[in-house]
Amino acid sequence: MAKTLLRSGSLDDFQSVGGGGQAVFASALQIRETLRLRKQQTLVECLAIPQVNDDGDRVDWYSPIEGDVQPWKAADEEVRERALHQLETLADGALSLARRCQQSEKTAQQLFGALLEKALQFPGENHVFLVGGKPVITFWGFVNLNESAREELFGCLHFAPVPEPLIDDEDEFIDDEPLIVTLSHADEPLLTAPLTLAAELEPEAAPEAESPVEPEVTEIPASAAVVKKSRRVPLWSLPVAAVIMAAIAGPLLWPRQTPSAEPAVAHVDPQPAMAEPSAPLLPALTSTLPLHQASVTVEKKAEPVAKPVVIAAIPKDALVMDADQMRAGTTKFLNGNWRVLIDVKDPVSGKALSLRYQILNNKGSARLVHGANVVCKADIFSGLHQNGELLVKSRGNARCSDGSRYPMPEISCKAGTSNVAECTGRYDAKTVVPLTFRKVGA
Repeated sequence: MAKTLLRSGSLDDFQSVGGGGQAVFASALQIRETLRLRKQQTLVECLAIPQVNDDGDRVDWYSPIEGDVQPWKAADEEVRERALHQLETLADGALSLARRCQQSEKTAQQLFGALLEKALQFPGENHVFLVGGKPVITFWGFVNLNESAREELFGCLHFAPVPEPLIDDEDEFIDDEPLIVTLSHADEPLLTAPLTLAAELEPEAAPEAESPVEPEVTEIPASAAVVKKSRRVPLWSLPVAAVIMAAIAGPLLWPRQTPSAEPAVAHVDPQPAMAEPSAPLLPALTSTLPLHQASVTVEKKAEPVAKPVVIAAIPKDALVMDADQMRAGTTKFLNGNWRVLIDVKDPVSGKALSLRYQILNNKGSARLVHGANVVCKADIFSGLHQNGELLVKSRGNARCSDGSRYPMPEISCKAGTSNVAECTGRYDAKTVVPLTFRKVGA
C-alpha cells in the first residue's frame, strides 16, 4: 500500500463530527475496513489513512493509492470537474448505504450508518488532493472550529459562477451602421446654419465710388440645413468683403485736414451723421524697451542644528536579534532559556501567567503555570519569515496537569532600536498582546 503523506495537522485546530454518540475519527480505521468488506473499494480509496502521533494531538494523513499528488486548487478546471462528479457519485452511494444500515435491527449496523452519514465531512477545499487524477479527502470526519456539518457536502468545491454583465435597456445603440467619414467630407462643417452674410456685409453708408459687384448669397432655410448639403462661401468673396469694410472704416480713421488749394484726387465729404471727433492717436512705438539691470538675491538657509545622538542602554538579559545572523538566516541568538513577560492574567486567580521557553536550534518546549499552580506544557518551534520577522509557534494547545488544555500565543518579533526584539503574542484575530523576552539561567 502506498504511504504518500498528503497533509499533517493538529487535532485542536478542527472540530470532529460524528453520530450515535461517537466521533467519526475515533472509528476511522474501522469505517475504512467495513467499507472494504462491503466491496466499496472506490469509496475506500477516496478516504485518506490517518495516523496519530505518540502524544495524540497531531495526525498525519496518507494516500491509499499511488500516483502523482496535486492539490485541488492547482488542478485544471476539467480535471476538477471530473473529480467532483466522482465525489458526488460516491457520496450518493455512501448516503444510501448509511440509510440502509440505520434501518437495520442490529445496533452495530445502526452505529456504522450514523458514522458513515457524517464521514465525508471535511474542513475545506485545501484538504482535498488529486492522486493520479482521483480525489482523496484528508481530515474527513472533521469541520472547521465553531462550524457545523455542511448540508451540501462538496459545496466548497464547486466553481464560483461568473456573473453576466448587466446591460441596461437604455444603453442601446442609436444606429447600427458605423459612421464613415471620407476625405470628400473633410472640409464640410458638421452643422450648417443659414447664411446671412449679405446683411452683415452691407455698409451703413457706402460711398458712391465704384465697387466690385457683390455676389448674391441665397439664404438657406434652417429646416433644409440639416438635410441638404451646405453651400460654402466662395474664397473670392473674402477680398470683396475686406474692400467694403475698409471703405466704411476709412473715413472714421482719417484725421481732419485743413482746406487746401490743391484739388483732391478722390475726396469724399463725410456725411453729417458721421461728423464725430476723430479717435485719439495711438502712442508711437519705440524701437527699444526700457531695460533695468537684473539683480540676483540669494537667501541664506539656516543650517540644521545637529542633534546629539542618544544611545539607549540595552538591557543585559534582552533578546537581541543579531543582524549578521538574520542575514545568514540563522536564529542562534534565540538559543537558551527565556522568561516571557506577557500582559495576560489568569481569569481565576487574577495573577500574571508564568511562561518560560526553552529553545535550541529552532525547537524546544514551553512551560506555563496558571491558577492554583496548574502546570501546562507544549512543544514549540521557531523560524524566520521572509519579511524578516522571527516567529515562535506551538504545536497545538498546552496540556495541563489537571487534564485541561490551555491556548498558547503565536509570537512574532521584529528588530527594534539597537536590534532589541519587539514582540507581540497573538491568540486569535482580535487578541494581540505585547510581550518581552528575558534571558534566564539554565
